Amino acid sequence: MQPAEESILHFSSHRNRNDLSAALKLMWCRRLACLLSVPCQHTRHRLLGPSCGRRTFTAAVARWHHTAPESLSCAWQLHGDHLELRYADTLMRFDFVWLRDHCRSASCYNAKTNQRSLDTASVDLSIKPKAVRVDETTLFLTWPDGHVTRYGLQWLVKNSYEGQKQQVMHPRILWNAEIYRQAQVPSVDCQSFLETDEGLKEFLQNFLLYGIAFVENVTPTKEDTQILAERISLIRETIYGRMWYFTSDFSRGDTAYTKLALDRHTDTTYFQEPCGIQVFHCLKHEGTGGRTLLVDGFYAAEQVLRQAPDQFELLSKVPLKHEYIENVGDCHNHMIGVGPVLNVYPWNNELYLIRYNNYDRAVINTVPYDVVNRWYTAHRTLTTELRRPENELWVKLKPGKALFIDNWRVLHGREAFTGYRQLCGCYLTRDDVLNTARLLGLQA
Repeated sequence: MQPAEESILHFSSHRNRNDLSAALKLMWCRRLACLLSVPCQHTRHRLLGPSCGRRTFTAAVARWHHTAPESLSCAWQLHGDHLELRYADTLMRFDFVWLRDHCRSASCYNAKTNQRSLDTASVDLSIKPKAVRVDETTLFLTWPDGHVTRYGLQWLVKNSYEGQKQQVMHPRILWNAEIYRQAQVPSVDCQSFLETDEGLKEFLQNFLLYGIAFVENVTPTKEDTQILAERISLIRETIYGRMWYFTSDFSRGDTAYTKLALDRHTDTTYFQEPCGIQVFHCLKHEGTGGRTLLVDGFYAAEQVLRQAPDQFELLSKVPLKHEYIENVGDCHNHMIGVGPVLNVYPWNNELYLIRYNNYDRAVINTVPYDVVNRWYTAHRTLTTELRRPENELWVKLKPGKALFIDNWRVLHGREAFTGYRQLCGCYLTRDDVLNTARLLGLQA
């Protein structure tokens, strides 16, 4: 790009029209000088012209085009294999195949089913547009076979790689104990939750933002807890069944089935896809202790990212095995799940899943020796954040108060207890919970 052209593209609205006119004259003078130099045939290439669509010969440097000389809101230029587009303060690059594949015309996309009709495998991988035109709101591409593709510029900003890097897939409020208490997040009454969309929507909004949500005045039975859970999702069948009772009888080969304290952890890290949501409902407790511990794993991970981004990256890339080995009574299981502690979307580094369970982490044999010590250092940094007292939210579960936990985000644990303590609960399929939220108009 010529220096004068670059100054035009970054022209600020507070400059006067005379400055703009002078800059435009300088740009066109440079272009004219370039054309008069008459480059050799090998350095010439065709570029599509401005909005009129005429072809012009120019030097090897790609030309920027504007929707109109007076409008600098949109500018574009063609390259050998992609289109470069500047719009709404975003510089975007689109591969030609991508532009053909995502055509929303009636012959390429079924608007009724929201599904692609175009056979992607039929698109020439070296395809290039025959003509390009951009007006104030729309990009028009004419392909070699005469087919015309139209894209709204706002749609392109939203769906471009560069645009997605600036977006958040799942809006959240990260919290420690004080932040959560000050937010005074309300519980939702069971009747409102079950019988009204308003109550359900309030519950789901709390859950999506904080990763935990409570429902009050639930009849303390397994059957009523099941009705509660099925209001928002299908119940996920696992090796523990659908709805389970949870006591300290050591009926399963798991520390949870004791009276011992449990350190903070996420569940089912030994699944290839850990369970998305966990439901707890204390039906009875005749004794002391047993408070539930909740920690926002994403808040702790955010502190690691700020303090030691290289350690955050290591925790997001090193694959680990988690396993569950059980041989108790008729229960014989050997489950293995593989994945990093922190799982992020690669285009914007947004965290969406944390696997943290020191009980179930298997032998580390998936990385070379020179990475192991650095991983332990990073893991220690994260553990330190997770164990900070200010990050611990302690809740006393009681009959009638059901707790929903985002198992991909919030770690839970408990203090040791005495006496008889019985909980029931289940795991929910994450996709169904998010689907319910979207149907109510929430971003999920």
